[in-house]
Order: sequence, then structure tokens, then C-alpha cells
Amino acid sequence: MAKNKVQFQRGLSLGSFLTEYGEEQQCHEALFRLRWPKGFICPECGYTGYCLIQSRKVYQCHRCRRQVSVISGTIFASTKLALKTWFLAIYLITQAKDGISSLNLARTLGISADAALRMKHKIQQTMKERDDARPLSGEIQLDDAYWGGKKRDGKRGRGASGKTPLVAAVSFNEDGHPIAMRLSAIAGFTKSEIGQWSRKHLAPRSRVISDGLGCFPAVQASDCNHEAFITGSGSRYRGVEVFKWVNTILGNVKNSIHGTYHAISKEHLPRYLAEFCYRFNRRFKLDELIPRFAYVAVRTPPMPQRLLKLAEVRW
Repeated sequence: MAKNKVQFQRGLSLGSFLTEYGEEQQCHEALFRLRWPKGFICPECGYTGYCLIQSRKVYQCHRCRRQVSVISGTIFASTKLALKTWFLAIYLITQAKDGISSLNLARTLGISADAALRMKHKIQQTMKERDDARPLSGEIQLDDAYWGGKKRDGKRGRGASGKTPLVAAVSFNEDGHPIAMRLSAIAGFTKSEIGQWSRKHLAPRSRVISDGLGCFPAVQASDCNHEAFITGSGSRYRGVEVFKWVNTILGNVKNSIHGTYHAISKEHLPRYLAEFCYRFNRRFKLDELIPRFAYVAVRTPPMPQRLLKLAEVRW
């Protein structure tokens, strides 16, 4: 049997990573190139002339005297950690198929558990915002799922207390191969909630296939074509695999999360789901994950701790 080229690709080895990003200056220069690919441009006046103030590692515009660092206004803003520590964290998170816990990340990086958790959430938030800006398109399978829930309150299934409703969506190419996925925590399976979700995550004129759940036709609110495929148990449905890929991917994600993390709070669950989606959606070129993520990171606004804790993450 031929090997799956995607599954058996080399990716980016630790040795190759350290050769390219193992020193602080290398990371600084990489961010400079990604932030200003055509050379420094003052964010205040647009002038290109500048000088580097070595003692503070800031660039000063010759015209307006505005001073700006390579990390100001980015997800790395105000960090006290070395850039090489950040890059190593990005490498570990993007290359780990099953994810890496914040405690394991702290031990590997040699930083505190709190610092590792803040770093992980900021990286996850960057991943989430990037994928949220790229709606799924083409043929899409849609399914409902649940996460968590109490185990000893006498209730089972959909009625169990504490469960978080999830929307699982997978887009396909013309050959029927899965290309991208989106896992989103929602308030509930209502037409209003699905309509709002679809306007954000589905491109217009996409073909959406779902089961017979009554709220899914609401995807038509985003100008999508919807087709319901009724499934159930019994001999008449035996061998039917309409939702094979979305169910397989959802099962893999759940198994990975259960195997890697001790517990995930409900308010941060969307970030953990986004992390798995981000890696899956870019699995075809693992060796490009570091520069691709860094490019997005220098264009993502700062996310201080107070904003990470302020409100529950939606979708």
C-alpha cells in the first residue's frame, strides 16, 4: 500500500528549527522581515528612513521621531520572554499533532506554568482569529456534537447538564478529500444561532450537507445551498457513510484533547478547538507553519491577560 504523502511528510525537524530560529537575533530579524517585507515603514507617517536604537531595540523614524519595536502592536507586545522562547513555543504547538499541555510547555521552555498558559492562549487566539477570517467554501459537511457534561446527575445524551454544543464543519475539494475544518462552540442548536454562525464561517453559494436537525436549514441565511440527509439507526441506514469524514475528524479531535489535557474550561474551549483546526487546515506543508504563523502573529493585535479572561470565547 502506498504511503500517505501528507501523513508521512518530514515537516520541520527540531535541528532545522534551531538552525533557523535558535538565536534571539535570528528571531528578531525574522519578525522584522515578516512585519516590513519591503523595509521599515513608520506606522505614524509612512516614512521609510529610520535608525535602530540598540540599547532598547526600537526603530526611530527620521521624520516624526516615532519609536516602534518589532513586537509593538502584535501578539508579542509587552512580553518579558525572549523571542526565541516564543518561537520554540510556536514550534512545539504547531508541530504536535495531539497538542501540548501548558504544564508540559512550561517544563520544556523552562518558564512558569502561568506564563506558559498565557503564551498558549495568545497563540491559540492568533490561530482562531486567522481561521475565523477565512470562511469555509465549496462542498461542506455539517454535524452537531457536544463536549463535556456531568456524568453522575442521572441524565444522558443531549439532556445531560453541563454539555457544550459544538458545530463541526468540514469542506471538501472536487475529489471528495477533506481540505479544512471548523469546530465551534455555540450557545445552542437554534436557527438563530446557526444563522449567525453560518454568516461568519461559511462562504456564500457553498453547498452544505447536514443531517435532519431542524436548525441546520438556517445556513441559507448566508446564501448557502442546503441539503438535508436523514440518518438514523437500523438496517436501512447500514453502510451509509455520508458524514464519514466529519465524524472521523471530530472523533480524532476529541481523543487527542482527552489524551493531552487534564481539563479544559468551557470559556477557553473554543481556543483549544481552533488550535486543532489550525493545524489540520495547514497539514499539507508542516515545514511552513512557523513563518506562516509568525506572519499572522505580527498582524494580530495585542491580547493582554485581562482580555483573555474578560469574556467567554464564542465560535
